[in-house]
Amino acid sequence: MPRVSKSNNKEYMSNGVIIQPAIPTAGENITLMYDGLLSKSGASHVYARIGFGNSWDNESDYPMLRTDTGFETTVPVLKADTLNVCFKDCANNWDNNSGMNYSFDVTK
Repeated sequence: MPRVSKSNNKEYMSNGVIIQPAIPTAGENITLMYDGLLSKSGASHVYARIGFGNSWDNESDYPMLRTDTGFETTVPVLKADTLNVCFKDCANNWDNNSGMNYSFDVTK
C-alpha cells in the first residue's frame, strides 16, 4: 500500500519545482524540473543535489539541462525513503526552500 505523499507538486510549484511522476517509486527514474529562484536570477548552470532519508543517503549532484521552461534532469530513485532535493548554481548559490529542502515520499 503506498504511503501518503509527504509533499506533492502543487506545494512546490510556486517555487518552480516539479517532479514527474508526482509520487516517485523506488527503482524508477523521475524527471525533475526547476524554474525557481536560481533560474529566474539568470543562472547559466544549475545542479540538483539529491539524497534519501534524514541523513541524505546516496547524496549526489546531477547537472540539469537548460530548457525553454527552466532546467531539467532525470534522477534515479534509489530507495523507498524520503527523496530530498535542493539546487545550486555554478556560483554556489543555493535554493533549498528556505532551509526546508524539497522533500517527497517514495513508494516501494
